[in-house]
Amino acid sequence: MVKLTAAATKSIPRIIIFALTLVYGFVGLFFRDPWKNEDAIGFGGMWTLFRGNSVDWIVPHIAGRDASLGAPLPYWMGATLIELFGSWIGAANAARLYSAICFFSAALAIWYATYLLGRRREVQPMAFAVGGQPDLKSYGMTLADGALLIFLACVGLAQRAHETTPMMAQLMGISIVLYGTVRGLDKPWQGGLWTGLGIAIVALSSNLTLSLIIVSSTIIAVLASNAKLRFRWTLTSTVLGLIGFAIWPIIWYLADLPVHLRHLAEEGWRNIPEMRATPSIESLGFLSVNFWAYAWPVWPLAIISLAHWGRVKDAGAWRAPHLCIPLSLFIGSLIYVLFRLEANEHDLMILIPSLAIIAAFSLPILKRSMISFIDWFAMFSFSIIAIAIWIVWLAKVTGYPESTAANLARLLPGFTFQFNFLALFIAIVVTGAWFAVVRWRTSRAPKEIWRCLIISASGTTLMWVLLMTLWLPTINYAKTYRQVSARLSQVVPSGVGCINTSNIGAAQLASFSYFTKLSLRDDPNCPWMLTHNQSTATAYAKLNDKKLRLIWEDRRAADRDERLRLYEVISE
Repeated sequence: MVKLTAAATKSIPRIIIFALTLVYGFVGLFFRDPWKNEDAIGFGGMWTLFRGNSVDWIVPHIAGRDASLGAPLPYWMGATLIELFGSWIGAANAARLYSAICFFSAALAIWYATYLLGRRREVQPMAFAVGGQPDLKSYGMTLADGALLIFLACVGLAQRAHETTPMMAQLMGISIVLYGTVRGLDKPWQGGLWTGLGIAIVALSSNLTLSLIIVSSTIIAVLASNAKLRFRWTLTSTVLGLIGFAIWPIIWYLADLPVHLRHLAEEGWRNIPEMRATPSIESLGFLSVNFWAYAWPVWPLAIISLAHWGRVKDAGAWRAPHLCIPLSLFIGSLIYVLFRLEANEHDLMILIPSLAIIAAFSLPILKRSMISFIDWFAMFSFSIIAIAIWIVWLAKVTGYPESTAANLARLLPGFTFQFNFLALFIAIVVTGAWFAVVRWRTSRAPKEIWRCLIISASGTTLMWVLLMTLWLPTINYAKTYRQVSARLSQVVPSGVGCINTSNIGAAQLASFSYFTKLSLRDDPNCPWMLTHNQSTATAYAKLNDKKLRLIWEDRRAADRDERLRLYEVISE
């Protein structure tokens, strides 16, 4: 049984947690180009839909490539946002509002799910004989604040949560499923609506494997929980979920989609991203190496929570909703990642909502030694990172330290630094706020159970804001295809005809389609060919009895391995 006083559950001032969430969510969305790789691919699909016809909307793809990008919801959202706001803030900036919608929706769903779970009888602190224990609302709000801070503190989310990838919609969908299932415990109709909506979002933003796993995990959680959900929740969530699965095929039928396009759409829905029939050794290796840093400090807090609450007999142990529901969704998401052909950091995003909710219930029982370790580790780590970011920025501005400036010039040849007073002002304000948070935490001994998270969440925000202000021009220069696209446009004569792009990656094609007005498509009959691999070009020429004349060779300044080549194709 947890022992807590009312003072320990005093919630964070609303203005602070709102400001922290808004700053974290919005900074990094604007004033930059689509970045290699997944960010550019996601934007490329949205850009194609925005400029395309009804068929492009039914089967999302990148212009010039006859291959489905998979489920359509992320691309529908992005293209719609470009249509609404692109003329005001630019297409790329408008498309990334999709990421903001997904992020804030996920954050809100995590907060409310934890709040409702925190008000349940089985997790309440011990009642004192003379009173003084927290009330239901205060305890629930404090745990919800903790879950949101844990979500913001997750180191791996920083960059990935600001990119235009389908995983952002998946993150939103899974978070809404969690909220809807919990909400259904006391309000079946409302909870069923939210659960069904979350399932529909997952079904329309991911492959069928993840969609069915999320449905199965939700069913298992409901059956295993000692708080049974009512028929009204089941009916509502089932109907809406089925509608979500049916929307896309119905559109195929109503639009009388040609057979080959329907096949592309079906294949994309089944296997984008690519899956395996058995657990992937590559995904397991990636997970075992990268998960611990990516999900810090979520995973240690989640383990502490599971170890404590799993032993509490009068709470129903593992069948209690605050463990059973998020744990089932986490296990399902983990299974999905393990069956990915080759998992990456974007896939790990879907693990975080469930873990953050579980981790929040560790806060009332954390020992002082663990609290101190999390605090000091975060304080030391993020302070060192902030100092490094400032030093590199000073080297770009002043040329000192000389060795740092020389390394930058070597790594990013051709980069010209432009001073931005607004970016500097924001960076100074955020750095000052960081020192204020550290001073507040170290100069007193607050009793609130969320105290060990405020430095971690503030530190993640500090790191991200500094990178997206002081370093944004540098990072953008390193990750964009803007400059190399401009140089490509200069060497291609007007009226040259199409350029065969079947030998370049999806991120490259998406970027060139956006930055240039060239006619790019995967067509071996085009008189020009663009590649990034010389051996591929040679094999193509041999196979098709063609001669290739090298016209242009270039690369992004920050990529030493990539070599883009433009050939004129000459028939023998």
